[in-house]
Amino acid sequence: MNAHSSNSTTERTVAADLIARSNRLGSDPKNTNYAGGNTSAKGTAADPVTGEDVELLWVKGSGGDLGTLTEKGLAVLRLDRVQALKNVYRGVEHEDEMVAAFDYCLHGKGGAAPSIDTAMHGLVDAAHVDHLHPDSGIAIATAADGEELTARIFGDKVVWVPWRRPGFQLGLDIAAIKEANPGAVGTILGGHGITAWGDTSDEAEANSRWIIDTAEAFIAEHSKAEPFGPALPGYEALPEAERHAKAAALAPVIRGLASHDRPQVGHYMDDPRVLDFLAAAEHPRLAALGTSCPDHFLRTKVKPLVLDLPADAPVEDCVTRLKELHEAYRADYQAYYERHADADSPAMRGADPAIVLVPGVGMFSWGKDKQTARVAGEFYLNAINVMRGAEGISSYAPIDESEKFRIEYWALEEAKLARMPKPRSHATRIALVTGAASGIGKAIATRLAAEGACVVIADLNLEAAEQVAAELGGSDVAIGVRADVTDAAQVAAAIDATVLAFGGIDLVVNNAGLSISKPLLETTEKDWDLQHDVMAKGSFLVAKAAAKAMIAQEMGGDILYISSKNSVFAGPNNIAYSAVKADQAHQVRLLAAELGEHGIKVNGINPDGVVRGSGIFAGGWGAKRAAVYGVPEDELGKFYAQRTLLKREVLPENVANAAAVLTSSDLSHTTGLHIPVDAGVAAAFLR
Repeated sequence: MNAHSSNSTTERTVAADLIARSNRLGSDPKNTNYAGGNTSAKGTAADPVTGEDVELLWVKGSGGDLGTLTEKGLAVLRLDRVQALKNVYRGVEHEDEMVAAFDYCLHGKGGAAPSIDTAMHGLVDAAHVDHLHPDSGIAIATAADGEELTARIFGDKVVWVPWRRPGFQLGLDIAAIKEANPGAVGTILGGHGITAWGDTSDEAEANSRWIIDTAEAFIAEHSKAEPFGPALPGYEALPEAERHAKAAALAPVIRGLASHDRPQVGHYMDDPRVLDFLAAAEHPRLAALGTSCPDHFLRTKVKPLVLDLPADAPVEDCVTRLKELHEAYRADYQAYYERHADADSPAMRGADPAIVLVPGVGMFSWGKDKQTARVAGEFYLNAINVMRGAEGISSYAPIDESEKFRIEYWALEEAKLARMPKPRSHATRIALVTGAASGIGKAIATRLAAEGACVVIADLNLEAAEQVAAELGGSDVAIGVRADVTDAAQVAAAIDATVLAFGGIDLVVNNAGLSISKPLLETTEKDWDLQHDVMAKGSFLVAKAAAKAMIAQEMGGDILYISSKNSVFAGPNNIAYSAVKADQAHQVRLLAAELGEHGIKVNGINPDGVVRGSGIFAGGWGAKRAAVYGVPEDELGKFYAQRTLLKREVLPENVANAAAVLTSSDLSHTTGLHIPVDAGVAAAFLR
């Protein structure tokens, strides 16, 4: 084996061991939160230029998640250069310079950008270092007497580090503490989390787990019986069905409030720990204190909005009070910003809450997409766990508000946000598509998801709907629901499922349909009723239920009908289908006129001859239409294409393209329109 291959093997081994440790620690939420904390390993490798051995630092880079970390999520730096930065460090007033300096310490190309915590790993004299955010550790870190508790719980094996903003100075502090305490295996970082180390990867992991488990066991043994105080009469959790019904009624209203500055996607959580917190007497005081760990409040804001009404308060009263509290929250956040901002501070990013707590119902969390909203909720659950632990053995004392502001409006955080990619056309939009498990509906759902929307796949076939949702990316992107659009209760349940999954609803596509191709004298009353129940009545029920939620949101919206060229074209042997398509087409005009005052656009698409992938054509309609026109069924698509002006076959994706454009901001001023997607059928021109 030559020197280069040996070098590569060494690097791969160090990286592989670090990734394995990181994944083990990060996969258990008791050890750290999503995307929270970082791990590192030091080792020797040959410099590819000089051939000489150099000391390297492998460390989880900025923005990664320990539980899912891969090699590309690591930053690799020259250890001698990282440690040499001590010679140019100008003090805490110049912390931000040091993050840029890490770029000059990188070993080769590729990998992740070094994070603010790189100094902690590079300066501490240990081969392996873990920095984690366990609930049990942060409970000690945020206890009013955390320093005394640290000594009591851990003896001289774990040392207290007073709060300091993450950065180079914190790395120097921990390095000095380790040097002064040779028997220590880690630290409790005041207000923040833990750091542990070891001579081997296994030893570092074992020390991390020992600190976490020891803190957890101490809290369990010594905690008072009611850390959040006695039960608050009337604030106990509602029964599940009642709880979810109230959550579904409130979600669109809360989304509208949380989207005052910019549209947000939501996540609803009714975890028992959230409900227990809201049912206890001390929850208003504790919620007002806000979160402490930087990873928490960067995602949850400094504190939540808490509805101060009992669980059984009528929805109407809750709506009125939430609107009042929202105004007060915005004013309070503006005052918080003005108290601490200076001439160099980034502009205020928005004053709406990221977390809204409703006693008896649960928690609504908000973000730029579903994952961000879900993670914000998970972080606030972490904060509740932290408060329970701290209150159980002491009292909860988070870091000062001024320190929270310094991190929330840190120039480095602003730069990180500025590097985010431009949102896609349908980002933050929440769509429900009926008949979406196949054909045109599936194509539309796929296109909307590709453009950044969250999508609910509604279909009679639940298994197929769930399969499509999984293909689109799973529950952070899409969910599948069963919905018979002829049944008002099932339609209402589908809308409720939408707002509970994603916080609200912006866009509905009335696509569910079927077709019966018969001449007048063979068309039965049952045929007629079935066609009209599914497409006329079904579209009406879906539009009505969706419009109610959209109006409550006060964010506008889109209702889109997939009609047909048959709505204006008179063809043979098609009385029931064509008549119901004309009904749908006029629903577009009627609803556009009625809902415009609420900012809701209503438009239609008139496809023709969409054979490939169509559930309708596959269900017998294709064979009947082929018989009418005297062509083989497998040639029907080509036949339809040849009768068009453009001589092109119409595919589901062509209809999906039109749906994406009609519901985008590019056509924000268009309503009551029908767009033909038929490759040009002159007899169906709109006039």
